[in-house]
Amino acid sequence: MIDDTTTEQERYKRLRWQCRRGMKELDQLLTRYLDGHYAAASANDKAAFHALLELSDPELVGYLLQRREPGSEIIARGIDIILGPNQA
Repeated sequence: MIDDTTTEQERYKRLRWQCRRGMKELDQLLTRYLDGHYAAASANDKAAFHALLELSDPELVGYLLQRREPGSEIIARGIDIILGPNQA
């Protein structure tokens, strides 16, 4: 949980750490979004990104490779923002 006393830099460092996964490809996808788009994202997109970070690696890979269909709208939105224009 991130409280109001946490600085933006601390929040960013925490999110960056959460983007470090067991797979290099996941690391790259998540950190590319964090570095390039997160700061300007809407509150809804930020919430979707946070929801993705709570998923296990196998779940996340299944969604990103479009082998599984997300069961919730927030996860589906998170997948959309991560894949962005790179979607197949």
